[in-house]
Amino acid sequence: MSTDLAVADRVGPARGGRTGGATAPHERLRRGPGRWLVLTAAVLLAVAMMVPFAIMLLNAFKSPTDYSTNGPLSLPTSLYTDGLVNFWNRVDYPGKLVNSIVISGSVAFLATVVSLLNAYALGIGRIKGRLWIVMLFLLANMLPQEALIYPLYYLAKQTGLYNTQLSVIIIFTVIQSAFGTYLLASVFSTFPPSVLEAAALDGASRWQVLWRVVFPISRPTLAVLVIFFFIWTWNEFFIPLVMLIDNATQTIPVAIASLQGDRLMDAPTINAGSLISLLPAVIFFLIFQRTLTRGITAGAVK
Repeated sequence: MSTDLAVADRVGPARGGRTGGATAPHERLRRGPGRWLVLTAAVLLAVAMMVPFAIMLLNAFKSPTDYSTNGPLSLPTSLYTDGLVNFWNRVDYPGKLVNSIVISGSVAFLATVVSLLNAYALGIGRIKGRLWIVMLFLLANMLPQEALIYPLYYLAKQTGLYNTQLSVIIIFTVIQSAFGTYLLASVFSTFPPSVLEAAALDGASRWQVLWRVVFPISRPTLAVLVIFFFIWTWNEFFIPLVMLIDNATQTIPVAIASLQGDRLMDAPTINAGSLISLLPAVIFFLIFQRTLTRGITAGAVK
């Protein structure tokens, strides 16, 4: 018996990497009632967040008569798919999908590159007034879009970019890169100086340090920024509504809003449009889910 206990004492720390006295309270906390409270709260929160999507899914396959008779919370009496067909044809969904992908993809790539260059100068270059410049980026990111829309509209008119996708790409590249610069500058300010000094001793220039040292180490964080910038830009509505007035240049959120009239609203068609408009963003998230998880985990380890 005493031999078994001795073996257990030796094997236990080797498996967990921790001593039995140090892990016991932690294990009790993980298996105690607090764990179940947190799990219950997470499940309730997830259910509450899924309720709007469930209602949208129900009404996407209802006929207008079924919707007006039984209300939005009832089950469909029959599988009605004309709403999907109507939305597809009325708003030219393939064209709007291409516009959204072009704008969101361009903004995600350009805003990440601009954020990397700005943060490299602020976080590692240590330029003068670094703190004030970072605070300026943070304040710029906090400004509401309603306060920016008139100057942006005026500038787009003066430069001839109004009603073009390029105007929206430039605007959201600047807006998203403000947040990216603030985030990356904070990360780069804690970059190990010994790594930079070793690169300098090897004769690396500033550009070589950026692309061969800083960029490979920061790749998980940059991947997270690309994913967030794409999804955030995909869901943008107000600025594209003002800047893109032509049907050929509009994005999917603007196309959904165009279905709603002043006094008449086709709820099943709008729900069907919202459903198929949501699918590309969900597919994009599922494809890059592992990249997002690795990026957040790498940031936590740092």
